Amino acid sequence: MIWLTWRQYRVQTLAALAVLAAIAIFLVVTGLQMREVYDSTVAGCGSDCEPAKNALVVEYQTLTYYVTSLLLATPGIIGIFWGAPLIARELETGTHRLIWNQSISRGRWLLVKLGAVGLIAVAVTGVLSLLVTWWAGPIDRVNLDRFTALMFSGRGVVPLGYAAFAFTLGASAGLLIRRTVPAMAATLAAFLAVQIFVPFAIRPHFVAPEHTDVALSSLVMAPVGGGEESGAMKDGWNANHIQLKGSGNDAHLRIGVLRPGVWVVSDLGAVLDASGKEVRGAEGCAEPKADPFECFATSKGHIEVDYQPADRYWTFQWIETGIFLALSGLLAGFCAWWLRRRAA
Repeated sequence: MIWLTWRQYRVQTLAALAVLAAIAIFLVVTGLQMREVYDSTVAGCGSDCEPAKNALVVEYQTLTYYVTSLLLATPGIIGIFWGAPLIARELETGTHRLIWNQSISRGRWLLVKLGAVGLIAVAVTGVLSLLVTWWAGPIDRVNLDRFTALMFSGRGVVPLGYAAFAFTLGASAGLLIRRTVPAMAATLAAFLAVQIFVPFAIRPHFVAPEHTDVALSSLVMAPVGGGEESGAMKDGWNANHIQLKGSGNDAHLRIGVLRPGVWVVSDLGAVLDASGKEVRGAEGCAEPKADPFECFATSKGHIEVDYQPADRYWTFQWIETGIFLALSGLLAGFCAWWLRRRAA
């Protein structure tokens, strides 16, 4: 069975290895260039590092998004093109009967196909994740934004869990639908839904967040804009979103904050006084024509913030990887159960 599986998937495997080799060459070349820029500017900048950090971010930010997006897409591609056809194509063409008539049990047939192809899929994703994590090291040390949804899913060990899940999800869809193309479409839809649902609905609750009060006078302005014109966050709490609501004496602010390395999980915060009561109007810096940061500098108000500290990053990585590997195991068990009882 192993030899037969290799014969069936050798073209896909060799193509994946060729693409991986090409990507590896690109990442090594550009990664060394980025390290050279980092070592010659940021590493030796002394006390005035903001210009050097901003220059590095501006130069490599767009490329970082492309590279991270490539890694994020890899598990989905594996689920669609390796997982979905794995069983659906056999059932669709009827070739599974030939195998089962050769004294090969359904369980062994499924185990070899899931195990052999699945391990290759996870290994390819793991190597790519390792390369991308190494490649992005300098700019990640500057941005300290590894907890953002895009960067968290595109670094470390969690892509391995995604790959295993996407592959078994595709295999399950193929087994249920028994048609290759519809199974590929269902895999794509289900994987995207899970990838959107987990970061926003489940990930924030892995560990109870920390709580703190942030004084308005300590806030600094976050880099403005997006894309190439934005730079690295400054040390301390950065105000990245100031929302004015109401008018006159009822006017009030909602303030969003960021801090390098931490993940803020609370919504925009209201301006509060020492007793915890919301402050509105001019006292709460809610003046439409005034610069809010000039008011913040002399204000005694604060906002409440819930956040996940930076040192929980790897805890979150392992928790999420474990969740997706557990889901993969459940899907593989479901395939074995369904194949033994229903498929013919």
